[in-house]
Amino acid sequence: MTDAMKCPKCNSEHAYRDRDLWVCPECAHEWSATGEAATDAADDNAVRDANGNVLADGDSVIVIKDLKVKGASSVVKGGTKVRNIRLQDATDGHNIACKIDGIGAMNLKSEFVRKA
Repeated sequence: MTDAMKCPKCNSEHAYRDRDLWVCPECAHEWSATGEAATDAADDNAVRDANGNVLADGDSVIVIKDLKVKGASSVVKGGTKVRNIRLQDATDGHNIACKIDGIGAMNLKSEFVRKA
């Protein structure tokens, strides 16, 4: 086979072509030979809101449901607009750092907000 490619994920030499995609039988990774896989991999690490929109530092978001605040008796009401968010890598899922008027600094999960 003259057009053989190695798998970019596991470097296997047993990858085969299936229509316009390449498939690795060892790790089940699929990619396009045209270079679309590189852009897809970059988008996989992007922080997305509840609707699937990509979020960035400095964006404004709206909370979509009431959220209880741990350690306090207050609640962040649904519809609250949060300005100037900062994205962070968090293992517990709280990947948005922000400051909410009346409550203060806190972390939010991106699945409970939508881009404003």
